[in-house]
Amino acid sequence: MDDQVHAVMKLVDGVLGQEVVGAYLHGSAVLGGLRPASDVDVLVVARRSMAAGERRALLDGLLGVSGFTGGLRPVELTVVVQSEVRPWRYPPTGDFLYGEWLRAEFEAGGPPGPEVMPDLAIVLTMARSGDRALAGPPPARVLDPVPYEDVARTAAAGVPALLAELDDDTRNVLLTLARIWCTLATGEIRPKDAAAAWALGRLPPEHRPVLAHARRLYLGSRYAEETWSAELRAGVRPHAEAVAAEIGRLARP
Repeated sequence: MDDQVHAVMKLVDGVLGQEVVGAYLHGSAVLGGLRPASDVDVLVVARRSMAAGERRALLDGLLGVSGFTGGLRPVELTVVVQSEVRPWRYPPTGDFLYGEWLRAEFEAGGPPGPEVMPDLAIVLTMARSGDRALAGPPPARVLDPVPYEDVARTAAAGVPALLAELDDDTRNVLLTLARIWCTLATGEIRPKDAAAAWALGRLPPEHRPVLAHARRLYLGSRYAEETWSAELRAGVRPHAEAVAAEIGRLARP
């Protein structure tokens, strides 16, 4: 991971230079360690919004340093303008978001622009708690704390979109649902495997095998190695709907 992070930061420095306030690892790298299919998650806090040419240069560079082959991991790079998130307000606006799931869209339509990004509530919280600066001062000196209420409502609001992706991204959706449930119940953002272990202790027996399998895949397999038996596949949607119901119960005012 270190070589890939270095490549990302070299790219960011070449595009934004002195406009970077700070850059921070978040996600699996700081929550509990990278797993075989984990992304390299980087948050960049900038002084201003990027110009069109800077967006193009950043995207072109990321297309070359992110992926699933040649020893690369997928990179998720988020750029925020500091004045858009400090002082904190909800929903926040992000300046640039790159992820491998968006690659085809970017290759066809060009680089992303600023947009409302509710998920920044979770990203900024992870960056502050992980405290892994790649450039600039510690994240707590750059980013305001995000109120728990905003983290909770962001997590719960993402459930319908997750359920829509259940058939195509089964492992990740199941683990993300478990983490949302755990976050709402405990107030902590835990690693996906730890959140799944928490959820397994609270699920009825008929819903445990599906999540236990997703957790095993997360700990030991890349996405290309993912397999589901017919029996497990039949239990995926009932499990997901049961967890979504728990999330809905906890998210009610």
